[in-house]
Amino acid sequence: MPNYKNLRVLSLSALFFSTRLILAQFQSPSPPLFPDSTNQINVPVHADAMVREHGPKIALEHVTLFDGSGAPPKHDQTIIIDHDKIVAVGSSKEVIPSWDTKVLDETGKTLLPGLIGMHEHLFYPTAGGFRGQVGMYSELGNSGPMLYLAVGITTARTAGSINPYLDLNLRKAIESGREAGPDLDVTGPYLEGPPALQIPVHELDGPEDARRTVDYWHGEGATSFKAYMHITPAELKTSIDAAHQFGAKITGHLCSVGFTEAAEMGIDNLEHGIIVDTEFYSKKQPGICPNAIASANEMGQSLQMQDPRVQKMIHTLVEHHVALTSTLDIFEMSESGEPPIETLKTSHDAMAAASWDSYMRNRDVLAHRTDNPVTARLLHKEMEFERDFVRQGGLLMAGCDPTGFGGILPGFGDQREMELLIQAGFSSAEAVEIYTSNAANFLGRQYTIGKVVTGMQADLLLLDGDFEHDSSVIRKPELVFKKGLGYDSNLLFAAVRGEAGLR
Repeated sequence: MPNYKNLRVLSLSALFFSTRLILAQFQSPSPPLFPDSTNQINVPVHADAMVREHGPKIALEHVTLFDGSGAPPKHDQTIIIDHDKIVAVGSSKEVIPSWDTKVLDETGKTLLPGLIGMHEHLFYPTAGGFRGQVGMYSELGNSGPMLYLAVGITTARTAGSINPYLDLNLRKAIESGREAGPDLDVTGPYLEGPPALQIPVHELDGPEDARRTVDYWHGEGATSFKAYMHITPAELKTSIDAAHQFGAKITGHLCSVGFTEAAEMGIDNLEHGIIVDTEFYSKKQPGICPNAIASANEMGQSLQMQDPRVQKMIHTLVEHHVALTSTLDIFEMSESGEPPIETLKTSHDAMAAASWDSYMRNRDVLAHRTDNPVTARLLHKEMEFERDFVRQGGLLMAGCDPTGFGGILPGFGDQREMELLIQAGFSSAEAVEIYTSNAANFLGRQYTIGKVVTGMQADLLLLDGDFEHDSSVIRKPELVFKKGLGYDSNLLFAAVRGEAGLR
């Protein structure tokens, strides 16, 4: 039996109530859940080997289409691709492919725009947990991009980097066709003040350091920036102004600065939602990140979404055109027994054995925590907040944030996030809109990606089933078209089997 007095809480990478387990490595191993599966390291292959449909002209007939606009799905549709563009969309009775077009009968399947993940990372918690205050992450330069692409993420923002050069060089490799993965909006390194919660992160020493950091990484090729929990108000304001000077956008997972103050400074985007907004904590001091657990507990016990202070904050975000990124899946991980273990077989198969074992040990200890009712309330309050934010005209996007204590893998976490958006009360069409055209609008790429419309880039996700009536079909990707090339999801998964968490 573990000593639960030694169990602490990790606020590293996002969520103040994610679990850090000092003694978890001494527990008895969990029995195998999926004995028929084996972890193995496969030899990497060139991106072309994972393309099933090369085109140049392809017709997808008889699909149910979610076009990304938020409108209800259309049935029995045909979409025609010519090279890297969508050239026709409409009823299968009216859209007739030319003689030189390869026709795929996809009756019973669902077609979405390529998904745009806005809180993604190319790193993952290192197996074995954390020691003291040292947070360590393994770079997933090999498995991460292919897992994202396999589930249908055709564009991803890295939303904070530990190894920016890895991300930048991967972007070049993907653009050249050497590596398979989504188009990357590479976010620079975390803009963080002391005490940095991650050992590889640079601690800013003032506003001028913040400006230099933004200037340098913009010059190296970063296309967006992210402020983190302990940044000071002066450093945040300087970072925002420096990013905007280059036409770049900046987001934040904030703690020392509240959402309202950040919006008034001009920040473009905020991560995670109200659960990390400390401005409502009774003991909050200006410019200081308070105790995350105490803040969360107070919010879970007493804060209501109808509170005039919350409504004023929402109004301020909408008025200043500040987008919000939903990461419901990483909040869910702090609930005992969530996500359901039967949904994790694909994660098990993708993960290195040590990473799976570490996650299961942490999950087992989580089941004995006494604050699970609080975390459940917080998750439902976050869902209510996001619905209200959208109802009032806010721009909501989504991503998976593959951090915490593990278990949330690149791509697979996005599938769960889509399911949770629907559980939160958004329709299937609205959830698709959040993951596609909303993000495209924020990125300024609304005329290129995010919708299935004639003239748009041929980024598409084909699901094997009826997503309209069963949100779990998001877990059944079959083909992912990126710029007209149809990648086989199963081949992408197989290429990195057993590697997630390792490399």
